[in-house]
Amino acid sequence: MKTFAVLVTLWLSGILAISAQEDNNSRYIEVTGSSETEIIPDEIHFMITIKEYWQEEFEKKSKPEDYQTKVPVNEIEHNLMSALKQAGIAPSDIQTKEVGDYWRERGKDFLISKTFDIKLQNPDQINRIIQTVNTKGIQSMNIGELKNKDLQKYRKQGKIEALKAARQKADYLVAAMGQKLGNVLRIVEPEERSFSYFQPQSAMSNVAIPSYDSNPENFRTIKLRYQMTARFEILPAE
Repeated sequence: MKTFAVLVTLWLSGILAISAQEDNNSRYIEVTGSSETEIIPDEIHFMITIKEYWQEEFEKKSKPEDYQTKVPVNEIEHNLMSALKQAGIAPSDIQTKEVGDYWRERGKDFLISKTFDIKLQNPDQINRIIQTVNTKGIQSMNIGELKNKDLQKYRKQGKIEALKAARQKADYLVAAMGQKLGNVLRIVEPEERSFSYFQPQSAMSNVAIPSYDSNPENFRTIKLRYQMTARFEILPAE
């Protein structure tokens, strides 16, 4: 029994010694750094949805139950294409994305809709489109995806700057305690998030950005924000 007790004591002592050593070696500080970058897009996708409508809608004395003259989608599309041409948009930059609709008003004909993805090179083209297009038959207009050919480079630089910010933060916090910052022990990159279609500027970030007004004037830049978390060992001051 004494031998067994001695062995148990030695075994427990070994565990305590190892634990103490691990605790000593795991003295660290973990911080999160962030960076923000604004990029001018070189490709803008402007989405326009057209839909058949009743001519009587625009006659003040008409009532919905009296609507009879439907303006077909082909006519609306023809007018839209003429307006886009006048705004300087090439046919090759216009793609059809969706056709149809999911709802029919009871007792009325089905109204067909069509969505177009228009590729632009600068935000000023949006203003020209708005000024030339006939809004009759236009169901919606909104900005979709914003792109930049060097986006990958900006993403990489944004993450590097976030890591540098994390180290600077850790450095002054540890120095305030009279200690020194050691080697990096761990780096955590948050998962990149998906965002709604109306938040293109944050689509490549790993941090959520609050929603905002969808006015075209607010979409002149792609806003990237990154956060990186890093753990550094803490060394005693010399």
